[in-house]
Amino acid sequence: MPGFVLLVRPRGDGDDARGIGYTVSKKVGNAVTRNRMKRRLRALCRAALPESGIAGADHVLIGRPGGNDIVFAELGEQLDSALARAAKKLATKAP
Repeated sequence: MPGFVLLVRPRGDGDDARGIGYTVSKKVGNAVTRNRMKRRLRALCRAALPESGIAGADHVLIGRPGGNDIVFAELGEQLDSALARAAKKLATKAP
């Protein structure tokens, strides 16, 4: 995704809670820019993870340069698409 990278890893501990983490490196910009990106990522996850997140997995969003320039609604669509792709990929790996 152009605005962020989504990593998903099942924990395998039997807990259905969805873990979430955010990281935005200094390559993205100064502190103000990085904090804005993290706030946007948190808002996206608050809206999308309860219904689209993968139960029992840790989700990590890594902000990419230019992510603040993308319209918020478009970032939401990208996150939904990324979560769907991750769920499909994990479903094919499941024993």
